[in-house]
Amino acid sequence: MTHVHTHLTQPAAARPAMPGLMRPDPAVETMELTILMPCLNEARTLEPCISKARGFLARTGISGEVLVADNGSKDGSQQLARSLGARVIDVPERGYGAALKAGIQAARGRYVVMGDADDSYDFSALDAFVTELRAGRELVVGNRFDGGIAPGAMPFLHRWLGNPVLSFIGRRFFGGPLRDFHCGLRGFDRAAMLRLQLVTPGMEFASEMIVKALQAGLPTSEVPTTLAKDGRDRPPHLNTWRDGWRHLRFLMLFAPRWLFLYPGALLLLAGVGQLALSQVLSTGATRWPVGIHTQLFAMSAAVLGWQTLLFALGAVLARHLAGLDSPHPRERRALRAAGSGWLPAGGLAAVVVGLLLCVGVVWRWGAAEFGALDPEVAMRQIIPGVGLTIAGTQALLASMYFAALRSAFDSSRRAEAA
Repeated sequence: MTHVHTHLTQPAAARPAMPGLMRPDPAVETMELTILMPCLNEARTLEPCISKARGFLARTGISGEVLVADNGSKDGSQQLARSLGARVIDVPERGYGAALKAGIQAARGRYVVMGDADDSYDFSALDAFVTELRAGRELVVGNRFDGGIAPGAMPFLHRWLGNPVLSFIGRRFFGGPLRDFHCGLRGFDRAAMLRLQLVTPGMEFASEMIVKALQAGLPTSEVPTTLAKDGRDRPPHLNTWRDGWRHLRFLMLFAPRWLFLYPGALLLLAGVGQLALSQVLSTGATRWPVGIHTQLFAMSAAVLGWQTLLFALGAVLARHLAGLDSPHPRERRALRAAGSGWLPAGGLAAVVVGLLLCVGVVWRWGAAEFGALDPEVAMRQIIPGVGLTIAGTQALLASMYFAALRSAFDSSRRAEAA
């Protein structure tokens, strides 16, 4: 039995268009399906891939094309693809994502099914993808673990560590039904994909596509697909550790809530809560730890939590400036917070209060002719005073750094435009 996992949100027609996003040219879509293959020196395997794709179109009677996005092949892949009946576009910018972006832009089909040209995916069996797309799904991803993985087709670490871990992180951070986040055989509605404005040129393009689609609420599903051992006579372009880290880093970049916001908020609340309890319970008998030692730990947690929250704002801002905006509406509030006046104003207020607390201790010390002070009493004022001064200074520095980032990127863009 074939299992299809779906993730449905509002229908495509009911969703408001996201402001500022690229609109596809309806005149370009003159057929139903484009089968897109990125290519870099794949002459050895292009023939079976293109033959299977053309055979699928002939068998099903679908109006379609085979499109090869060539990324600078030196082995005659372009001429071979044309001789086999495929349309070829040359993509000067190097990278897996760059080739696919150009291919999606040039595609003539309403729907696009993309897959590697290394003969690892079966282009003759795309029926489930087309069925799901016709049913209104705007992103359909293959699941190799459901469909079957041939012996030697996937390295041990990819099969049992990399893919399961990254797919789990992806589901946990972004939701959706996908249990094979990095399957390279995917189908999508071309117009919906263009609206996402995908920008990454490298292997992390695969993660960007899924993350932005889930965050934008595109109706998504997963269908079983097979994975065969590729037909290359050379090592694959994918590097296990380098590209695995790039995918993980990309997922983290799009999940600042899990990486920075939630841990930071937890530390900050725990620290402030303990400080408050220490002040309230310090005069009575209690079994709760309220000494100056726990107060010092609590303030350290609060400062570290605050710093982590500032990193969350910085991550959203850096992604925005790099052109990797998330469709998630809550992140627009984070962008406004990173550029608002409350951050420097609040930081200045915290520094003033912290310095006043510290000056108060020094004043009392002077009144005692700089003799010995009760450390229990003095530290209960020094610890929050120093902590507020540090946290306020961090806020002031962060606001200046965020402003400098914006200014640097604006200057760079103006220079490029000129």
